[in-house]
Amino acid sequence: MTTKTTEDAFPPETVEPAGLDFCDEAGNFLQSGFWGAFKARFGWVPYPFKVRWKGEAAGPLLVLVRSLGPGISFAYVPWGPQGPGLPAPGESAGGLLSSLAAALRPFLPRSAAFIRFDPPWSSAIGPPLIKAPSDIQAPDTVLIDLSSAAEGILARMNPKWRYNIRLALRKGVAVRRAGEEELPAFYSLFQETAKRDGIAIHSLDYYRTLFAQGRDYPGGAGRPRPELRLYLAEHGGEAVAAIITLFRGAEGVYLYGASSDRKRNLMASYALQWQAMTDAGASGCRTYDLFGIPPSADPNHPMAGLYRFKTGFGGRIVHRPGSWDYPCRPLGAYLFRTAEKIRKLLRDRKKRPH
Repeated sequence: MTTKTTEDAFPPETVEPAGLDFCDEAGNFLQSGFWGAFKARFGWVPYPFKVRWKGEAAGPLLVLVRSLGPGISFAYVPWGPQGPGLPAPGESAGGLLSSLAAALRPFLPRSAAFIRFDPPWSSAIGPPLIKAPSDIQAPDTVLIDLSSAAEGILARMNPKWRYNIRLALRKGVAVRRAGEEELPAFYSLFQETAKRDGIAIHSLDYYRTLFAQGRDYPGGAGRPRPELRLYLAEHGGEAVAAIITLFRGAEGVYLYGASSDRKRNLMASYALQWQAMTDAGASGCRTYDLFGIPPSADPNHPMAGLYRFKTGFGGRIVHRPGSWDYPCRPLGAYLFRTAEKIRKLLRDRKKRPH
């Protein structure tokens, strides 16, 4: 990807509405037409655009709009914008996103109190945008390079992780790809996980709809199609762990994971991830995104165990700037941010060490 300074890159030359299928050219699934169509089934309204930066071909941008109440809404840009002409690491991108937000405003509902960006870069943001009280997408993650053979991927892992993968198989853990009709088995484990870790989850219908959307989504000719996969790890005929992944073009993504309170010593989650990585590489994915870790190895973080688990697979740790807001209606934006701070405080108090 070529880069320019932000001074050269903004404002965008043109912003115009597009068909949702145009967003299937996006490099990540959160900017795809598939994701826009899926979120439309849960109260979001997708607004697809063609954005042309100076000297570059037009690229896709997906904006999702959701109502917050009568007469007020907000717009959200997950992992966008992408493409050439965007800031290099270390450059402040507040001006770029501000200019993009100003160009988008005429096409968005007048009720939009703010536009929230979750940029996919490692660049800083800063004024005139305001850091959101809470992030929608996890800013930090681990990317596993799938370009080498299995032996190379294993060699980059923590030796204990290689041992745990082999231990699970020696102890009789069987990992298989399951059909979407087996989602209730996943969801039962997910409910156990949510109770154990103090996290919120969607209804079973949400995950069923996700699979149905991936199965039925037409996509565009020559554009990557999403493939949702459910993997179950079983021991003695009992499901002890499960994960949901998405393979799309060059990206493989670990979306959701669940495990039983029983038989945790069998290390089934390690075997699950290894199977998913292996299958992702065989499907043409070049990376496998473990999709979210705490920002650092702080042992006091309530999700410190998640950090250890995911970083042990030997991938590249990525730090993104998180969610940033461009106020369109300052009073409405301020009131929502205040409510969001209160909700975050209450939610954090419920979280338990993981």
